Amino acid sequence: MSRQPSARPRGARTRTAALLTAGAALAAGGLSGHGPGAATASSHREAPLIQAQPEYDNTDVYAFVSPDRPDTTTLVGTFWPFEEPAGGPNFYRFAKDARYEINVDNDGDALPEFTYRFTFKDAYRDQNTFLYNTGPVRSLDDPNLNFRQTYDLTLIQREAGAVTGVRTLASGVPVAPSHVGKASMPDYRTLREQAIKRLPSGAQVFAGQADDPFFLDLRVFDLLYGGDLKEVGNDTLSGYNVQALALQIPTKALTASGRPVIGVYSAVQRRNAAGNWVQVSRLGNPLVNEVVIPIRDKDRYNASVPWNDARFGRYVTNPELPRRIQGVYRIPAPATPRDDLVQVFLTGVPGLNRPPKVRPAELMRLNTSIPPSAQPKRLGVLDGDNAGYPNGRRLTDDTVDISLQVVEGELVGSKNDLGDAVDANDVRFESSFPYVALPTSGSSVRTGPRTDKAAAEGANLFGAKPASSGSPIGPLPLIPVLALGAAFVAGGGALWFRRRRLPVG
Repeated sequence: MSRQPSARPRGARTRTAALLTAGAALAAGGLSGHGPGAATASSHREAPLIQAQPEYDNTDVYAFVSPDRPDTTTLVGTFWPFEEPAGGPNFYRFAKDARYEINVDNDGDALPEFTYRFTFKDAYRDQNTFLYNTGPVRSLDDPNLNFRQTYDLTLIQREAGAVTGVRTLASGVPVAPSHVGKASMPDYRTLREQAIKRLPSGAQVFAGQADDPFFLDLRVFDLLYGGDLKEVGNDTLSGYNVQALALQIPTKALTASGRPVIGVYSAVQRRNAAGNWVQVSRLGNPLVNEVVIPIRDKDRYNASVPWNDARFGRYVTNPELPRRIQGVYRIPAPATPRDDLVQVFLTGVPGLNRPPKVRPAELMRLNTSIPPSAQPKRLGVLDGDNAGYPNGRRLTDDTVDISLQVVEGELVGSKNDLGDAVDANDVRFESSFPYVALPTSGSSVRTGPRTDKAAAEGANLFGAKPASSGSPIGPLPLIPVLALGAAFVAGGGALWFRRRRLPVG
């Protein structure tokens, strides 16, 4: 078992007064202090070590009040980025030498009270064949399904970091397989439904392949959308799958009495050569490690826990990406240190999702007392929908557009409609648990190069004609949002709590 701090260190009080400097900016948008911050995208292939170990790579975390069961909370973690649907004969799976975890902090101390741990086992019916399946698969126990996985789900309970209980919630549960193709799996929906496990507590759990739920144009890495803002409008993740874990849990089982706010992050541990468990991947809010943390510390961040986030604070107070943007587009980088929007992702926003006596840490914070919206708005809190991002994260929340508009000044009176021209997922999400869309079939083979219609029509990030080469594009700061990446920008200026190092877990 990975080690957590055994107890709160004496005297480790958070120094949060300086964090309040972001309050005025958040309140100025006319949203009573409820405002999204500058987070976007997800962590696909974000660090040197993990990019070579895709089975262990966290890609996204989602946390939301279940729309069809509002007395429950749904937590989703996705892994293994860019799964090509036709990538056989060895299709995709969860690693059997890993522990996949979804962690929940319900008192704001940056230590999980609950860890939901998934561990997996592999089995083959026949190893004298090269095939994943030897005929059409019509059920999870079909003898034609040659490769199969099962998992055990364990709940680890803690208090002040110390383990107080370990309980097996389910064992030997089948995993929904990779969607090999229409001939192999003519009714994949049935396989998905058979993989949903209902627990006596009223909880539900799912493990299996799904369409990658994140939608965005990821061409930021090509000199910031091609160096002329034309490379937008293409959902870069369209057609790719991921491995998904989902939990739907009665909210009363997650929250502390009188404290509806929870903080969520996922982690993956792998057994090393010495037989010890070592954390190799971690994710709360999106794009922190991918954009904010420099190469020298990316692997270190993946091995760390939220309690120790102060050690990365300098990368947020003086982030690299705005300086790169200034170099490409001549857009002045925002003044440093960046102590704006700290509340959104580090402590939570007062009146929205900030727990009392919070210890600043990079967690996705969700106020479970806010009911789901009857008509969710893709811009979440920015558009008056407090059930959405950054109050948790729903599958439909357009985090890229939210972030662009906030960084451009939406909350301080500079109204704008910035975006990357990708406003929704390419596949419809499901209306009930596990909500993620069915995976793209291996039969859906691309027959030609993917095209970018928006770019071909001359559109750009701002819905205007591209700037001419070498000329500034005025007061439109292209994506410092991505710079401050995700959630962690929040850390800006103010991971000012005692920097006591604790065991990684």
